[in-house]
Formats: sequence, structure tokens, C-alpha cells
Amino acid sequence: MAEITAAAVKALRERSGAGMMDCKTALVETDGDIDSAMDVLRTKGLAAAAKKSGRAASEGLIGLKTDGNASAIVEVNSETDFVARNEVFQSFVSAVAAIALEVGGDFEALKAAPYPGGGRTVEEEAVHLVATIGENISLRRSTGLQVSNGLVAEYVHNKVAPELGKIGVVVALESEAPADKLAEIGKNLAMHICSADPQSTDIASLDPAVLERERKILADQARESGKPDDIVEKMVEGRLRKYYEESVLLEQVYVRDTDTKVGKAIEAAAKDAGAEITVAGFVRFNLGEGLEQKEDDFAEEVARLTE
Repeated sequence: MAEITAAAVKALRERSGAGMMDCKTALVETDGDIDSAMDVLRTKGLAAAAKKSGRAASEGLIGLKTDGNASAIVEVNSETDFVARNEVFQSFVSAVAAIALEVGGDFEALKAAPYPGGGRTVEEEAVHLVATIGENISLRRSTGLQVSNGLVAEYVHNKVAPELGKIGVVVALESEAPADKLAEIGKNLAMHICSADPQSTDIASLDPAVLERERKILADQARESGKPDDIVEKMVEGRLRKYYEESVLLEQVYVRDTDTKVGKAIEAAAKDAGAEITVAGFVRFNLGEGLEQKEDDFAEEVARLTE
């Protein structure tokens, strides 16, 4: 029997788009003949992944997995919302979220991590799933949050299954307060973040480049009024406060009580809980944000089917 080299497996994988283990198995079956192995993969429907991988994938699901003081959030894309309602796809996203929690949300570690039961990595399992489901599946991103004392709360919007939906939020609270008190304010904060979409936790953590650009825009707008520079500066500072109220979590008006800001709501919760509560961080994933949305082209789809 011919020796199956890593180079041969890599070449077949690049040619077919199939998973690493599928390529190795096909090469073993054909005694190392790449052309014959390609035929085996095509027969099994696994090589279809290569053509499907170029299609737009802007639907899918956000998946979460939380365990006390740690949480992970992932985005896995598909071509259509129909696939996002598929139980096989949902099971895959849930499993990926659980693995993401194990690797601390690190995306590269997630892709390389072993996927349960198949002898493949998570990335290879995603490619394998393309052939199974019949649509392009894309692992897009992942991250994690953890605190030493406290907990991480979560919220899923447009939920289709437990910890699966269209928008996912995790928020980390550092505190010695009782878990039930933290869970209550944590869930409310996660719902607020989902609705208000803040860009940073506090003013100090705003991106300096973004803040400087905003300041310049506001200054240019103020100068158009013809006011002297000292008045312009006061106008800019006033408008920046408005910007903070729109973009900074602790400065935003709390969605559950529009008479108070989020920072004050946290202070009230801390007083009730008997311990200081600090927002250590948050993550908000909105499905497909920043991706080019797929536009259906019937003629193009027919052409693909005939390839």
C-alpha cells in the first residue's frame, strides 16, 4: 500500500474542499491516487463543499455557552435562514459554542480544536457539514469573557433554541455580591446592551481614534456657526456629552428605567446586593453585521446547479 503523506492529504483537501479525515480516508481507499480519491469524494457528495464555499453566507446563528464566571459567544453563518432552523445546524452551533467555552473563546484555537465524535477538527467538521446540509457553512468569529469573582450573564434575542438566536450578548460582572443578585442585574444589563448597542463600557475605554474623529467632526460643525473658538470648544464638549450618552454603556439611559442612567442603576443594584458591582466587559454579536448580504439571483443559482 502506498504511503499517504500529509502533502497528498493537503493537496486533495485544497482540490476538493472536503475535510482532512475524509481526504485521508479516500486516499487510503484508492491507494494514494488523488484523481481516484477525488472521484470517491464526489461520489460521497463531499467534494461539493469546494463549489459551495464561495457562496455568500450571511444568515446563520449566534451561539452562547455560559458556566458561572465564564462565557463564550460564537457566530456561525449559513446561506439561508432555512438552514438556521435546521436541527443539525443548530446542534453544530451549540457544540461549537461549548468548545469555544473550553478554549476561552480564542477563534484560532476553536477552529483547531477536536470536534466530538468525528475525528475532525471544528473547522473540518464545518466543511463536512457543507456537504451534509447542502449550503455553505462559515465559522466567522468567537470570543470569551471571564471574571475571577462574580459571574457572566447572557441574553439571546430572536431565540430559536436555548442559547441560540440572531443577537447574542454576554456581560461580565466583577463582584462579591450573591449570585442571585448578580444574575438579576446581569440579565437586565444584557438586555439593555442588546437594545442600546453601546460601543464601550465607559468613557475611558472608548477607542481614542474614534473619539478624536468624533471631536473633529463636532468642532467643524460648530465652527460653521461663526462662533469664536472658546465658544466652539464649549459647544464641542456639550455635544460630546450627547455622544457619550449614545455610545457608552454607563452613560446611556437605562432601558428599564428611562429616568436613570445605566451607571446609576448598577450603583442601586450594588447597594441592594451589599457589594460593589463592576462591569468588567461585554460582547454583543449581531448576526451578519458587517457582512455583505446575499442577493438572490435565480439565473446564477441555476448555473451553479449545472456546474
